[in-house]
Amino acid sequence: MSALTLTPRALYEEVAELLRERIFSGELAPGSWIDEMRLAEEYGISRTPMREALKVLAAEGLVTMKVRRGAYVTEVNDKDQRDVYHLLSLLEADAAGVVATQATPAQLQELQELHLALAQAVNDREKFFEINERFHMRLLEIADNRWRDQMVADLRKVMKLNRHNSLLKSGRIEESLNEHQALMDALLARNAAASVARMQAHFANGLEAAS
Repeated sequence: MSALTLTPRALYEEVAELLRERIFSGELAPGSWIDEMRLAEEYGISRTPMREALKVLAAEGLVTMKVRRGAYVTEVNDKDQRDVYHLLSLLEADAAGVVATQATPAQLQELQELHLALAQAVNDREKFFEINERFHMRLLEIADNRWRDQMVADLRKVMKLNRHNSLLKSGRIEESLNEHQALMDALLARNAAASVARMQAHFANGLEAAS
């Protein structure tokens, strides 16, 4: 395979992004060994930036480094999944409460438009995933707490390792959409308590579907 041409951006960061995409697509499956030498040759780089990239992914929880065995794509067990959903529920529910009381009308309109786009994507699972994530990340941006944003971003990367599981259950996409509608109703009503409760219910139902 011919070497890929990489841009001058910090090399290990670009390699980390390439590997991240391969993990999320399932090309590098959970539990699989990452062949550093082969990938370094494929990308036309030395093993140093490859190792630095793997350290980045390990810090994000996507890669597990095993002594004398190398790097493996992280396998998310049932406890890991429950823990990730629990923390996401706390952090995103808190953000929903903030948005309900502090968002501008224009910002709420943005969320409403994303919700409408989500409704139009119920028959396209990949598009539904994409818009769903955009909705959640935009809500977090509006809540405006960069520390919370960073924690959620890292947790969502781990969640993506099993991201398809939660929506494979028959009828789950429609249920998820209904939960989003309930959340939007609470946000538009400026009801912080209801917004928190709706977001918590959304994650609880998502975890049940993924388990």
